[in-house]
Amino acid sequence: MHYDLTDLRLFFHVGEQLNLTRAAEKCYLSVPSASLRIKQLEESFQTPLMLRQAKGLQLTQAGEAMANHARLVLQQLEVMHADLRPYALGVKGRIRLQANSTATNTFLAKALSAFLNDNPDIDIDLEELPSRDIISSVAKGAADLGIVAGSVDADKIDVVPLYADELVVICHSGAAIAHQLSVKLSDILDDYRFVGLNQFNSIQSFLDRKAQSIGKRVNLRIQVGNYENVCQMAAVGVGIAIVPRAIALSHAKSSGLHMIPLEDPWARRQISLVKQQQRMLPKFSEDLIHHLRLAASQAPTSAIKPA
Repeated sequence: MHYDLTDLRLFFHVGEQLNLTRAAEKCYLSVPSASLRIKQLEESFQTPLMLRQAKGLQLTQAGEAMANHARLVLQQLEVMHADLRPYALGVKGRIRLQANSTATNTFLAKALSAFLNDNPDIDIDLEELPSRDIISSVAKGAADLGIVAGSVDADKIDVVPLYADELVVICHSGAAIAHQLSVKLSDILDDYRFVGLNQFNSIQSFLDRKAQSIGKRVNLRIQVGNYENVCQMAAVGVGIAIVPRAIALSHAKSSGLHMIPLEDPWARRQISLVKQQQRMLPKFSEDLIHHLRLAASQAPTSAIKPA
């Protein structure tokens, strides 16, 4: 059998993209060249690896096995390169990190700043995604590490708890709701207008789904681009908002925001780090995990006990 690392890398991307053109682009190959390589792989293994359909590609069972083995080989090569990096000048390490919006807006910047300063030859590809998408990416090996909120199905995933957070209502101190000691989402949807984030934000989408599940909707007065703007508008009485407690705490002292706990059980969430089960990680990835755990332990909400 004759194939090389380019063939394995190409087929890994075919399995990820289910599109030959995009897979070829990721390997810097022309589509005809990529197609020929796939054909030669199929001839080498004497079995079809994928089916070409009108809506795209579909891997055969043999193709699924091939893509999985290609992923494992490429991951092991990453570990080898990382271990040999100290012996070769100019070779860099790279970590693919995905995180949800709570992490990117709270402790993550501190953790990454410290890590990058300690490791000048390491780069990080950081992407903000909803937790469910992060879990899927890490399970498939498309990301090295992920930071998610909520419960995690541990199948194919190792979970490292970081800290417990909760979603809280924030408002102007003179708002009618401010005297409440705690509230339920169902009790505030009809009576208050909200300051929210855009529909692509994971927490905004989550709240929309929770409202729909009880036959109601979040009455948005305005949608803004980041949590800082949400807190600023809530602080001056534009509307109320629901944000992670860690974010509310970072703005409460300077802006006079008032926080009200949510009684709904889903409002209390575990922030966790996830990685692929039984995957060997380079030492610098393990160092990043240490920095993440240290920064998370110093987060304002780390003292909250999980429900």
